[in-house]
Amino acid sequence: MSEKSRSNNRTYNCISRRSMLRMAAGASTAGAVSLTLGSCAAASKRRERVVTKGRINQSIVYWCFEKHWDVEKTCQIARQLGCKSVELVEPTDWPTLRKHGLVCAIAGSHGFEKGMNNPEYHDMCLAKLRDSIDACSEYNFPNVITFTGFRENIRDNAGIRNCVKGYKKIVRYAETKKVNLCLEILNSRVAVEMKGHPGYQGDHTDYCMEIVKKVGSPRMKLLFDIYHVQIMDGDIISRIRQYKDYIGHYHTAGNPGRRELDNKQEINYKPIMEEIAKSGYTGYVGQEFIPTRDPLEGLTEAVALCDV
Repeated sequence: MSEKSRSNNRTYNCISRRSMLRMAAGASTAGAVSLTLGSCAAASKRRERVVTKGRINQSIVYWCFEKHWDVEKTCQIARQLGCKSVELVEPTDWPTLRKHGLVCAIAGSHGFEKGMNNPEYHDMCLAKLRDSIDACSEYNFPNVITFTGFRENIRDNAGIRNCVKGYKKIVRYAETKKVNLCLEILNSRVAVEMKGHPGYQGDHTDYCMEIVKKVGSPRMKLLFDIYHVQIMDGDIISRIRQYKDYIGHYHTAGNPGRRELDNKQEINYKPIMEEIAKSGYTGYVGQEFIPTRDPLEGLTEAVALCDV
């Protein structure tokens, strides 16, 4: 999905107290001392655990950060912030997650272009889903992601029928392995790579929910991506209330731009997280924004915001 990860070896170590005093002694103004103290305080704060309430189990979506950190570094940051998961990580890296006491909240399977809406892809999708279910079952990880696929001239009603037929071939197996299949809604409006997916058939909450309900299994769930739902449907909190019993996983990002959860985007995340916590949800919320500035700074802010 992204280029091969590159380790970011930057460190956030504060200068020693002795070095700071030497600098202060040689400084021509008190402003230099103030600046140094402020930098040290900021660096120290960065190393503090961010999650203090813990009503929301937070996860880092790895593909968004792999240009900046490798899996090992991402796991270290997850522990530092108080996140419990690094998700959409290859099973070959799961021993690294386990070493750090983390889980993979949702695992990959087939892609979003070729999905269950087209019977031609059923064999491929089912094989990938089965492999991911087996891997998750071995590690006791909860979820596997899945997609409707692109329309490819398939009518919406036919897409639903095809998806239901395909998922019924695998969902009983997921039940025996105690792993959820999470069908993700993606927006089809934004024509920018990885910010939108024009042509994706499962582009509305109600459409995906019709598939989930017709499959009729407690292991068939909705992946409620708040960013995508905001673009296509809006009315986030009402939809969470409506479908809370069917939601198996959440994703976040700021809109527009799939950016940080900051004041340059429109989604009011704090009350949304309050609603998720109030709903009794015990799964994970994955931070899936694409950094536009320092990735650790943006992630730290997002984790703090979602800790309600």
